[in-house]
Amino acid sequence: MLLQLLQIPGGPELLIIFLIAFFLFVITVGITYWVYTDATERGNDNATLWAIATFAGLFILGPLGAVVPLAYLVVGRE
Repeated sequence: MLLQLLQIPGGPELLIIFLIAFFLFVITVGITYWVYTDATERGNDNATLWAIATFAGLFILGPLGAVVPLAYLVVGRE
């Protein structure tokens, strides 16, 4: 399978793009999970909202979405 992908034109580039996208998705899910578990452990009633906002911010806005987890660190961890 991998050998067949590397034999088509643009195959290696597509593989690299896929691996980068997968890596960024795993990081997004990891940060979202951390925000949710931390908010739940601290008894925050808006833990689900923080998790959804974190995932949406990181998934849609990319690096600019890092504002949401930073906002959670400043505001949500009271």
